[in-house]
Parts: sequence; C-alpha cells; structure tokens
Amino acid sequence: MAINKVKGTYDVLPTESYLWKALEDKIRSTLKVYNIKEIRTPIMEYSEVFHRQSELSDMVTKETYDFDDRGDRKLTLRPEGTAGVIRAYVENKLYATQELEKVYYIGPNFRYERPQKGRYRQFYQFGVEAIGAVDPALDAEMIILAYDFIKRLGLKGVRVRINSLGDDESRKFYQQALIDHFTPHESTLCEDCKARLSKNPLRILDCKVDQKHPAIKEAPIPQDFLNEFSKTYFQEVLEHLNASKIDYEIAHKLVRGLDYYSHTVFEIEADIEGFGAQNVLGGGGRYQKLVSELGGPDLGGIGFACGMERLLLALEAENVQLAKDTDLDAFVIAFGNEVKTTATKILYELRKADIIADMNYTQKAFKGQLKQALRLNAKFLIILGEEEFKRGVVGIKNTKTEVQEEVLISKIKKYLLEKLEKK
Repeated sequence: MAINKVKGTYDVLPTESYLWKALEDKIRSTLKVYNIKEIRTPIMEYSEVFHRQSELSDMVTKETYDFDDRGDRKLTLRPEGTAGVIRAYVENKLYATQELEKVYYIGPNFRYERPQKGRYRQFYQFGVEAIGAVDPALDAEMIILAYDFIKRLGLKGVRVRINSLGDDESRKFYQQALIDHFTPHESTLCEDCKARLSKNPLRILDCKVDQKHPAIKEAPIPQDFLNEFSKTYFQEVLEHLNASKIDYEIAHKLVRGLDYYSHTVFEIEADIEGFGAQNVLGGGGRYQKLVSELGGPDLGGIGFACGMERLLLALEAENVQLAKDTDLDAFVIAFGNEVKTTATKILYELRKADIIADMNYTQKAFKGQLKQALRLNAKFLIILGEEEFKRGVVGIKNTKTEVQEEVLISKIKKYLLEKLEKK
C-alpha cells in the first residue's frame, strides 16, 4: 500500500522548485539592499518559548504541535518565526554587541488548522525582525521594506493597512472599553469569544466566526484610547510613510493575530486576480515586552512575515514570472558502452566550466536519447559515435538552427563557451 503525505503538507516537485528558488533569491537580494542579515533557528523550541502566559492567541492555545521528547522535555514545533528569533537573540546576547539587530529568516512553521488552498499545516514564511530600538523611523522602515518587496515582485495595487494599539496604558484603557462594549452581547458571541472577553478582548475583533456580528462592527477603535505619547508616536510613523510616498490607509480595527503586539501593526495588500478580499500577503507589528519575557533586557522590536505559498499563488494568479525553469546547455548522445566513459569525461569537463549538461543513463537508442534532449530543451546536442570517437571528434548540433559541426573532443568546452557566450 502506498503511503501518502501527511494531511496539510505538500511536496515541492522538481518542476516547481525553481519557482521557490527564484522567490528566495528575490528575498535575499532585496534584504541585502536593506542591510539585513540572515538568522537560522531550530524548527523546534522548548514549549515555553511559545506558550507564554501573556500569549493567548488561537495559534498558541489551539494550533501548536506539542510533544514530549525521550527526556520528557516539552517541545513545540514553531508556529511562527519571531519568538524563536528573540530566544536566539537573548541566549546569544546579541544585544551586547549590536545596538540594533536586523535579521531575516526563511523556513517552515507548523500549525494544526484546517488545510485549504494557500494554507497548510506545514507552511513556509520569510520574516524580518529589527530588535533593540523604539523609533517611529524604524517602524516605517519595516513597513517600507515589506511594501517595497511586494512591489519588486511585480505585483500591482500594493498598499499598506496600518493601525496603532498604543502603549501599555493605552491598551489597558482600550481593553476595558471592549469589555464594557461586548459584555451586553456576551450571550450572542461564539464560545471562543465568550472566553476571550475576560482574557483578551482584542482577539474578539479578529474572530473568524463572529466576523459579521453587529457588536464587532460597532466596537470602539484603538485610536480613541491612545494617550499623547502613543498618538505622537503613530503620527511620526505616518509622517515617515508620507515622506516616502507609501500608499497606506488607517485600518481602525486591525489588531493582527498575536498578543505581543503594541503600537504599530500593519498588513501589506495587493490586487490579486481571484483573491477577492483575501489579498493580504504579509503583516506584522511592534512588540515591546517579548525580549524581556524571554529573559532578555527591556528592549523593543518590530517585524513582519509573509507566507511563501501565498506569494507564489499571487504571482501565478497575476502571471508574474520571476524565473524560467533551467534549460540544458548541452546533451551528450553516446552510441554504445565503449564511448560512454568518454561521454562521462566530456560531461565533467563541461560542468567544471559551469555549462549545464546531461546525458541518458537508461540505454535508450538514438531516437529515444534525442527525444529526451529535446524535452529538456537542450541548446546543443553533442553526438558521440564509435566512428567519431576513433577520429577524436564529436558532432555538435545547434537545436535552434539545426546546424551541425564537427569539433575535436579536446575543443568541445571552448566551442560551447563561445557559442553560449559564457565567460
């Protein structure tokens, strides 16, 4: 009996992997311009990295993959990237050598939720974290970076949705206002929102079940409860965005899905054919207590993340091609086992010169080898028969012009480098 992949996971096949590589290359080249370095953290952490007393989001309370290892240690597969990065930042005391640490990551995360198109139980994200400073200009830089990256992909209608949750004081007043607002409607809320009312009322605004509930539509907004410091901070973030002519709108009820956010939260959207209202491609926000909660100093940070699968679906929907699948430069067609060792030698010499080359290994006749070469879009055929071998030559055929020339075996590399215009 065949064994299938685990529910909520997927295979990236050889016909698709080049698209992933192209997207990753675009990420790395963009972040290099912003002077942001890569960090790689484990896909599993001790459970307390994610299961903190202050984090009551559905992602942590319902969707994590938790298990005990053979030493009875409680571990969790990471459901998001930020907490693991902060753990590494604190454990390695990066704050001692760098006032501001700007890092990015690319890798898999794991959440036990209902699989659907573009949403999986194992999914890939790239994210950026800037840790160690509280500055509206830094918040703006992270927003501009996320906006700039989506535009660099070639997507249209890119815009930012932004909001402020304010500092601790502002958030406390806002939470109480939400409790006062929702308490009369408690009996009509879903079971999850009834629990959220006392524990974390902001999560009610993010509820998928009660999304169209009249009480949510009429709920108070964070801006009405911002103190002077929070108002000024948010206004300065917007001024930086205005200076850079970033297309944004204030989304008064945007709270994002994690409890560690404060002050600035944002999402990046684009116009995607067929995506409808589900056109959010990434988002993030500022966090003030996460570093200290994980044992570090009292330092703030800001970050964002984008789902790789969603980005690839958006590019496909908009017919944006970041790259083409790699075509072969040359395919060696060898007749008989006597010349096959020479074919192997030719391949090695070509590959040392970065010429993309291959040959057949399934004992096919000439016609079968030719079909394989054309299916792989080989630019040149290197035809090596026993008679040619005795004379120390091969026939090299340009598959586009169908012109064939005889070339000394010792000159194949030089000939192809000139024809391919490779340095």
